[in-house]
Amino acid sequence: MSERQGLRADSTHFTLDGAPFRILGGSIHYFRVPRAYWRDRLLKLKACGLNTLTTYVPWNLHEPERGVYLFQEELDLEAYIRLAGELGLWVILRPGPYICAEWDLGGLPSWLLQDKKMKLRTTYSGFTSAVNSYFDKLIPRVTPLQYKNGGPIIAVQVENEYGSYAKDEQYMSFIKEVLLSRGISELLLTSDNHDGLKCGGVDGDYDAPLTESGDYTTKYHLLRNLLSTYSNEPISEPPAVQSRRAYEPLAVTHYISLWESLHCAETLFRADDPVNMESLPANHNNGQSYGYTLYQTDIYSGGDLNSRNHVRDRALVFIDRELIGVLDNRTQKVKIPHSKSERTLSLLVENCGRVNYGPALDNQQKGLVGDITLDNVPLKKFTMHCLDMKTSFINRLQSQKWTSVGTKPTYPAFFRGSLVVDQPTDTFLKLPNWSKGVVFVNGQNLGRHWSVGPQKALYLPGPWLRSGDNEIVVFEELKAVETIHFAENLEYGKTVEVSTQLFCTLI
Repeated sequence: MSERQGLRADSTHFTLDGAPFRILGGSIHYFRVPRAYWRDRLLKLKACGLNTLTTYVPWNLHEPERGVYLFQEELDLEAYIRLAGELGLWVILRPGPYICAEWDLGGLPSWLLQDKKMKLRTTYSGFTSAVNSYFDKLIPRVTPLQYKNGGPIIAVQVENEYGSYAKDEQYMSFIKEVLLSRGISELLLTSDNHDGLKCGGVDGDYDAPLTESGDYTTKYHLLRNLLSTYSNEPISEPPAVQSRRAYEPLAVTHYISLWESLHCAETLFRADDPVNMESLPANHNNGQSYGYTLYQTDIYSGGDLNSRNHVRDRALVFIDRELIGVLDNRTQKVKIPHSKSERTLSLLVENCGRVNYGPALDNQQKGLVGDITLDNVPLKKFTMHCLDMKTSFINRLQSQKWTSVGTKPTYPAFFRGSLVVDQPTDTFLKLPNWSKGVVFVNGQNLGRHWSVGPQKALYLPGPWLRSGDNEIVVFEELKAVETIHFAENLEYGKTVEVSTQLFCTLI
């Protein structure tokens, strides 16, 4: 039996098994969609008239700690690729290691930034050794799924958009060899500023044909009509959208202040100087990737607190647990009232996300990244608490003493309530008149909320819920009310016809 001939690009058109082949591809990223909805989203992609799935592979999720690899459940890449094949879709795999993807640090794990000499996306030895270790685990999982082995993978992308970034002439050759030496034998390709169709997923896939909740958009139907003209056979009918419901408003019943929750944090670390998140001895010395870090020190006078632009990215400033101001890239000074008594200065610093593209990648450390001063004198002797708010932290909170609502809470605080569900169904969670924080559903981080918008609700997938009681926990920085609301449909707020805007004319 002769070997299958994979995708080729050595004539005026692509060929697959020697026959002319037209790639009609779109992206749905498995790590942005609940696993229970993978089949639904892929069927919708296929019903749009597409024959090829492209997907990135996020290194930071698959190796969250150095040497700890996750390829199960929501991160079961092999199952996702096999499912695509079962549904009659070909696959173009985009394994990175850098993926951009509107994803934190372009999918690179934040622990790489512990190396002060790190040069991401280069042949710097600290980076290449980490890439080699990761690809030793990743690539053997996908090689059996290549076309020549009977699988759906017809091509593999080498890195991502490096032509727009290139600063190391040897780097792309290194990545190519990393793939070939581990058994990748299908067509290799690059992507440089002609990224293909995005077809659904969570944040990042803006203006996609499918919404985050799997709804069809006008763009989807226009594309389907267009692509149907390129199909040799009738395309399938689009699947029905998932049902949704607006659950009754939920009353929060208890709260616990951030200050009372600190002993549930994984790490308490002391040092003369502030330490950035990535360098904290948290998560088995892999540092802190997300969330908040609380920095505390004693002060004996007042004056001008100056961040010197060392806050990454936003800090609530407290004196003896009383909020006195906010520091960020725009506001770098806060006036501290004078007092001769010893007081505790606390800065709750939030990582608002690392850039995903460009020359600033190497400088994405978060937390306090340098000295802060009080009347021009650097502050010293810090105690630091890692508050990455993982599921384990939220679970540990449950064993603490919570206070019934009715008494005035001390902020920041965690608020909880129970949503009773008979049939788990998709919904949107809304927090009108709350201020800013994070929402957790049954211990899982659903996302940030912030009254400044523009997002007014968080998509809550039905698979995140269970029949019976569901615990909703909201971390709130500044102001809470006693009710959590739900909606059947998402409010998009003000819309603008962009084609009439000046920037579109200029482009």
